[in-house]
Amino acid sequence: MVRIGRQLLRVGRRAGPNGGTPLLLFNGIGANIELLEPIARLMPGRELLTFDVPGVGHSPLPRRPYRFSSIARLAAQLLDHHGHGQCDVLGVSWGGAAAQQFAHSQTDRCRRLILSATAPGVFMVPPRLGVLLKLASPKRFMNAAYAQRVGAEIYGGAFRRDPGLAAQAFQHIRWQSRLGYYLQLAAGAGWTSLPWLRGLEQPTLVMAGADDPIAPLPNARLMCWLIPNAELKVFDCGHLFLLTQPEESARAIEEFLDRPDPRQEA
Repeated sequence: MVRIGRQLLRVGRRAGPNGGTPLLLFNGIGANIELLEPIARLMPGRELLTFDVPGVGHSPLPRRPYRFSSIARLAAQLLDHHGHGQCDVLGVSWGGAAAQQFAHSQTDRCRRLILSATAPGVFMVPPRLGVLLKLASPKRFMNAAYAQRVGAEIYGGAFRRDPGLAAQAFQHIRWQSRLGYYLQLAAGAGWTSLPWLRGLEQPTLVMAGADDPIAPLPNARLMCWLIPNAELKVFDCGHLFLLTQPEESARAIEEFLDRPDPRQEA
């Protein structure tokens, strides 16, 4: 547990080589740090840093509602706490919006950006209405049978072939409260990155599932088109390809992060 200003955060950190650039991870909605464990263990030589968003997992509820800009500031202060001036950033789904905001408002602190299964906010190619309605409720995190029943419709990909994946994927969920979930939803209300995506300077990897009901593939193509130095990697899976295809995902992440920096070469 780390205190950042007035907020107590549950932080996950795995130390890496001295002098290496850490990878800061922003998780999806309702997700605590354990959900990223399958992908984290496949990158053993890299320092990883993540945290439970206020009101999620074991981080206490915040004193007041927050926005993505608040999450970006918390992350910057967490970097300060661990003595890091710069980091690489990976954002998943809801956390992809937080990652975009961090890259925009903390430009000098973000070396490279990875956007996974995410979208540019309210002005996006939307999910089907039935998917949106299910996302508006945290019931899937509270009821394992319900999560298994709706997993294929919400997450697509491998969940269509094996509904039992929901129990496996969510076995480490540490549910806290409905309010924490609704605060995450509220943080994204009215938010969009479209006006400033063209101004992002970081080399960016956009990762997407070909069958993603939550963040349909055209959103990834749009972000990749708008971000000046971006490339697209499409997985033959759904929304949670980081969990269902962790080896392939980790290889793509590592290869991208280990490349020479084209800005330094120029």
